[in-house]
Amino acid sequence: MKMSCLAVSLFPAMLNGEIKVSDYARLCKEIGLDGFDLGIILLRNHTPRYIQEFNQELADVGISLIMLTTYPDFSHPDPVQREREYDFLVHDIALASAVKAIFLRVTAGQAHPGSDPEKTIPWVVENLRKASRVADRYGVELVFENHSTSNAWYYLDISNSPPVFLKIVAQLQDTSISINFDTANVLVSGEGDTIKVLDQVIPKVKTIHVADISEKGKMDPVQLGTGVVPIKEIFSYLKGKHYDGWLCLEIWKNKGVDAVRESVQFVRETWEKA
Repeated sequence: MKMSCLAVSLFPAMLNGEIKVSDYARLCKEIGLDGFDLGIILLRNHTPRYIQEFNQELADVGISLIMLTTYPDFSHPDPVQREREYDFLVHDIALASAVKAIFLRVTAGQAHPGSDPEKTIPWVVENLRKASRVADRYGVELVFENHSTSNAWYYLDISNSPPVFLKIVAQLQDTSISINFDTANVLVSGEGDTIKVLDQVIPKVKTIHVADISEKGKMDPVQLGTGVVPIKEIFSYLKGKHYDGWLCLEIWKNKGVDAVRESVQFVRETWEKA
């Protein structure tokens, strides 16, 4: 199984320069991962010198950048802001291409107060469809996530609700957009069974965010294997479907590099036993 890691817990240290991206990439290689993931906020700019130096550092380490995560907010009630969000995403697609990322994780947008999913879904679909054509030109694969929220947002994602997520996915079937399925977020929503939702989209799943939370109905990330997410059962389902995409470990617990090592060991052992 191909494995990469998105260590959200290390973002502050990478943003303040305490840990270089190349140091994190080297850690991922040393513990036997096949690649690593980053948040788009960790790329400082798009200047030629920065991009060349960034790519050279990764080439020297000898590990590939698999996925970048970004946060388009296409459910925003202001049409001008939705245009900005689209332009921001186009920039992120170009940047992902420049640093040779395979996938760019995309979102629907926040559940802004008073928003109606039936009204906002068409905005999301329209913008993601347009963005997919840009991504196709740049050779980047967009992966749409059943997202919950992030430190970049104030509210939950409208697609945290499984029915909304599935409606959006149904309207993207004829595009090149694939799915990044998060193992925790169905439980965050409190609205369904994780494996039943996964089963409805599995043909389009290219990447899995392996994540865990402390309790149902709450976005409270914990160390993988210590929460309520049925990770072993999800892995058994994936193996039964002959899933050959990526397991991308999403690590939030602030235990430094030890959390990365412990999570990788847990996922390897759990996958083998599943």
